[in-house]
Amino acid sequence: MSKNKGSQASKQTRNRNLLIVASVVIFSLLLCGTITVRTGMWIWGQFGSDDTEVATTDTPQPAWDEQSAELTVAVSPLMAPVLAQLAEQFNSQTQQTPDGQPMRVQITPYEPAKMIDDALESPSFQALSPDSSLWLDRLEQAWLAKVGQSEQTGVVPVGQQRISGQVRYAVSPVVIVAWESVARELGWPEKAIGWKTIQQKATQDSNFKWNHPSTNNASGLLATLAEFYAGAGLTRGLTEEAATAPATLEYVRAVEATVRFYGEGEEVIMQRLAEEGRTFLDAFVAQERVVIEWNRNPTGERLVAIYPAEGALWTDHPLALVELATPNDAQVVTDQQRLTYQAFSQFLVSAEAQSVLLAAGYRPADLNIDLGSGDSPFANTDAVDWREPQTTLQVPSPAVVEVVQNFWYYTKRPTNVYLVVDTSGSMEEGNKLARTKEALRAFVEQIKGDRDQIGLLEFASGSKNFTPIRPLDASVQSDLLGQIEQMEAIGGTALIDGVYEAADDLLSQGDSEAINALVVMTDGQENESERSLDDLNALLARHADQRLVIFTIAFGSDADEALLEAIAKIGNGQFRRASETDIEELYRIISTYF
Repeated sequence: MSKNKGSQASKQTRNRNLLIVASVVIFSLLLCGTITVRTGMWIWGQFGSDDTEVATTDTPQPAWDEQSAELTVAVSPLMAPVLAQLAEQFNSQTQQTPDGQPMRVQITPYEPAKMIDDALESPSFQALSPDSSLWLDRLEQAWLAKVGQSEQTGVVPVGQQRISGQVRYAVSPVVIVAWESVARELGWPEKAIGWKTIQQKATQDSNFKWNHPSTNNASGLLATLAEFYAGAGLTRGLTEEAATAPATLEYVRAVEATVRFYGEGEEVIMQRLAEEGRTFLDAFVAQERVVIEWNRNPTGERLVAIYPAEGALWTDHPLALVELATPNDAQVVTDQQRLTYQAFSQFLVSAEAQSVLLAAGYRPADLNIDLGSGDSPFANTDAVDWREPQTTLQVPSPAVVEVVQNFWYYTKRPTNVYLVVDTSGSMEEGNKLARTKEALRAFVEQIKGDRDQIGLLEFASGSKNFTPIRPLDASVQSDLLGQIEQMEAIGGTALIDGVYEAADDLLSQGDSEAINALVVMTDGQENESERSLDDLNALLARHADQRLVIFTIAFGSDADEALLEAIAKIGNGQFRRASETDIEELYRIISTYF
């Protein structure tokens, strides 16, 4: 861990507390608590940019004061604002350890996949709470491989485990969320609606838009597992053989072929829903809780929860302590922090905390709480139904989950994507070009399966280098990485021309079955294009059946944000800002949409 991480954590803590105080409702907390602000950019998730290594000795050294009783908990973004509220209540109780150290809990939002990656090293947190125990299973299996234990049993010996003291404090089923009018068109509430219903609707109605997040998010992974269960005709005991049977894969492929795009978790969907309303999506996969949250202060039509007829899986919101497991591991949980963890764990399952979780729209872990009466958000509404789902699917073994996630890349909707990159002279400033190369390499290496096609166009005064869009096999990947390595910064900025040329080549493929997308990055002002936005708009209109999506990135402070926003709007996509510290993470996030 870097020596300055303590001060960074303290600064982040002050910033989070200011956000929490400024928020007046939980939905506001949802938006504020799950983002990090960097140079004016709203970026979702928790980014870790300090990779400084610290030498270790045979005797592990604490990464924080040995007497510290302050516990930092990494929490999935959707739950983070609610847990921050509970941490504030816990801290107000002024509990102390036997040595007189004040017990305090600080919450930091963390995207689950990154949470697990950081937990394998020397994280800045002592406890973690992803939205599903699937992430904890993944952590333990990765830790098993890291410490070199035998994988014959797949079980980490107790003394070698990375985490301990797991507590489940809330649950929420993963449902199909739809606007009420859309749900009624599908047959809700009289008719049982499942994945096949959604697939048939999307096939028959080209305007129907639905999505589920990528499998880097719990709701996306759990929905994918539910699809594999449905394809196999099972509700329990999904095996590798059943998951990879041809009939199962064909079923999943048919459902996935109708997904409009993938993407990030519920907190991003909710923000875009608030901004764009019905024009964004007709239906999407999410935790049941978001339906309750949206309907508290509806700005228009209600959302309703559809519980898949084939069965549903649940997010189970575990809390776990990060443990020392190797002699040279710099991560040491102090005895005082362990006491704070135990006290906070007990607090989360107390009546006081369980009532807060229920009010926030989660189903509490305390099964004695009546969900259907009093001021419960499940009472007096048909938008959610506490009696559902009728069928709860069994969580498969970690080995099966891994197989499903790997095979998903071959059943999901394929992608045709062009990376459109500014390599004008201004990219020579600082580390811009070097950081861009790292981000592009990471993007290319993350795409799996040769069903996806990628192209790369560099622009400056005009198009400079051009790797046409092709299936991403080993040869094409090598070509792309070679072009990235040889990038040089020189020339002006013909942004619109670069976007037009890439879009024209992509759309000329005539592939309406894939997700067609451009990811456009520039650090400067348009100054050399011959074409206009009207030309780009006309091009996309001529190929409306292929639904091109354009993501635009303003890299640094000098980019023409208004123009980039206009391009993203024409392409029904998104505009983002990035600095040198987060450009790689931003490309990684965008890759989840494909």
